Amino acid sequence: MDAAWPAPDRENVGSWVLRAADGVTQRANSIWPRPEPAGSDPAVLLRQARAWYRSRRLPVIFQLMAGPAGTALHQFLDTEGFTRQSETLVMARGPWQAAAGPDPEVNIADEPSAEWLRLWWQVDGRGGDAAMATARTILTGCPALYALVRDPGGQPAAVGRLALPAQQPGWGGIYSMATHPDARRRGYASQVLEALLDAGAARGLDNYWLLVTAANTGAQQLYAAAGFVETGRYEYRQERPQRARTGC
Repeated sequence: MDAAWPAPDRENVGSWVLRAADGVTQRANSIWPRPEPAGSDPAVLLRQARAWYRSRRLPVIFQLMAGPAGTALHQFLDTEGFTRQSETLVMARGPWQAAAGPDPEVNIADEPSAEWLRLWWQVDGRGGDAAMATARTILTGCPALYALVRDPGGQPAAVGRLALPAQQPGWGGIYSMATHPDARRRGYASQVLEALLDAGAARGLDNYWLLVTAANTGAQQLYAAAGFVETGRYEYRQERPQRARTGC
């Protein structure tokens, strides 16, 4: 997951990976806390992380998986007053049986086109041209395929991305699924998803994963229909802004 959405600015502090991308997406601007060795002090690591993010004018955010391995760190962040945000499901499936041939209505490319970027950013983006340029750097930080389907009028209707990180051969990650507001509930998202899975099968992939927010039940139904099942969850823990001291 980290390799499929790589932050351009990163540094290891102990067992934690600090990631930054000018504030573009929580995932690329959060701490990935890998398992801590025995005897490590999270308070020391947090002090270093705070200084690192402060120098970049970014808040301190953790991307923290649910489960026993993260219990101690969750408890520590509770004592530090970190909020809980954006609970997200990790879903996965095994091999996909490809169709007889590629869907001629879906364009698959090795790079995100200007049209692909505009539609995805219109649906999921936050910010202007500079932020979109940073997002493109994240998207192209690992090999990937980009799918786009058009409506009958020739306008981009839906897009999606299949990340192919070299660090995990045989696996592909579905990302950036977005449908134009005027084109929803017409099957375009299913068309894009199946085209990406077909493309992955043609490249010999054995497994796929994707990320979907717990609140997005519609997307979860789409992915479940394609054979994806929940395999884990994570949430973001963000430090509360500190009030400025006042006095006279």
